[in-house]
Amino acid sequence: MQIEDFALERYFARWEFAVRHVLCASDVEPYSLAELLELADDDARARWDSMRLGYTESLGHPALREEIAALYPGLGSDDVMTFAGAEEAVFLCMHALLGASDHAVVVWPAYQSLHAVARSIGASVTIVPLNPRDWSLDVDAVAAAMRPNTRVVVINFPNNPTGAHLDRDQFARLLTITELHGAHLFSDEVYRFLEHSAPQLPTAAEGSASAISLGVMSKPFALAGLRLGWIATRDRDLLSRVARLKDYTTICSAAPSEILALIALRARDRVLERTRAIVQDNLVVLD
Repeated sequence: MQIEDFALERYFARWEFAVRHVLCASDVEPYSLAELLELADDDARARWDSMRLGYTESLGHPALREEIAALYPGLGSDDVMTFAGAEEAVFLCMHALLGASDHAVVVWPAYQSLHAVARSIGASVTIVPLNPRDWSLDVDAVAAAMRPNTRVVVINFPNNPTGAHLDRDQFARLLTITELHGAHLFSDEVYRFLEHSAPQLPTAAEGSASAISLGVMSKPFALAGLRLGWIATRDRDLLSRVARLKDYTTICSAAPSEILALIALRARDRVLERTRAIVQDNLVVLD
């Protein structure tokens, strides 16, 4: 496999920890360990205090997957799989979905791995750009880009880096387009819960049995250091293929990260209230 350098991450590697102020990061000011542990309920605190530092379950801790599933109406813990951050999830899903003779449609701008991994596999990629006047998406352009060998349509809303969003009709049309072509909608939803001027959309995973929702603890939950991400999908065959690929990457998540993520998700109302307050205050400062 030949893959291009990840330009953004190479930039961060050079500068993120070498400067006094970082104004280009996209995650919320993180919790300290002490602050997070203060949010723990009795069960999660007991799990933390009695935790053994051995291998964990490959799919993710059952209690953690149950808590993640609660974010997706109609889904259960068996529809969720955890990873070492969202990046591993992207990498493995693209390998599970695509081969060298396949095609992907990717909305752009977006996080580089959402199109670079597909290209590294040998798949052909059609980029559908947002309109730079208002960062809107032309759903008809997505439909026109579909081919008989299109296996996945990749979207990222709320969008990174533009902040653009879709309306419900656009989102529903994207689900319909992918289903009609027998493809998967891969929806990068890592900025979900950070909406401040547009209504929150349903998740892709609840909207279609073949769709995939990507989530992570890094953005709205302010816990990038946990390196804990997930996918949610009702496509059990896809989950099985991804699980077999994960045996060649991280195998399983770190035990401390799983319990700390569990604490945050169980206290998500307070966590998200803190996040939104930070965003709203900083928007005023930015203006």
